Amino acid sequence: MLLTPKIALVAGGDWSPIETAFDLYVAVDRACLTLLEKKLPLDWAIGDFDSVSVLEREGIQAAAEQFTLAPAEKEDTDTELALKLIFEAYPEAQVTIFGAFGGRLDHLVSNLFLPSDPALAPFMAQISLVDSQNHISYLSAGKHQLFPKNERYISFMLEGEGKLEISGAKYELSASNFFRKKIYSSNEFTNNPIEVTVPSGYLVVLRTRDRS
Repeated sequence: MLLTPKIALVAGGDWSPIETAFDLYVAVDRACLTLLEKKLPLDWAIGDFDSVSVLEREGIQAAAEQFTLAPAEKEDTDTELALKLIFEAYPEAQVTIFGAFGGRLDHLVSNLFLPSDPALAPFMAQISLVDSQNHISYLSAGKHQLFPKNERYISFMLEGEGKLEISGAKYELSASNFFRKKIYSSNEFTNNPIEVTVPSGYLVVLRTRDRS
């Protein structure tokens, strides 16, 4: 059994290139067809499959190493359910979600605030959402250092109470200049790591770049 697997979870939003350096490939609902069309493994298919035909569902079930059929009426989206099942099976997994953007707006918002679910909150640091322009990750309450990757901009959205602090960035935020916003967008790295202090709840970190 893999103790700390790297898992790709493919949701039903806009397609973006998927890396091949993953231990397991999981897809939800119609995204299973996308994974198969791209000749990638379908290690686990999860969902209510209400967006595919009976024939397509049978094909998905035949191709998948593991198949989980969920009821159409449930408390979770298919992506939320898939994450819960993944962390139940692999508590140390690092999960990269593809196809989290585009598609239905309610699904996009649900994906953006995944750690708001108490069952997923303990695993927030193990979840990231990516496409060709964006990389979203989460930080719990406390002090954290961030280092540049391949983003042009870095933005912050606090889901909690208190005053967010940002130091080492192009635009700093402290007690002396604090102003409250839902999202502090379009910040940038300088020559130093960025240090953020999350007062409570969690922080959504959005690394983005312009469309080429």
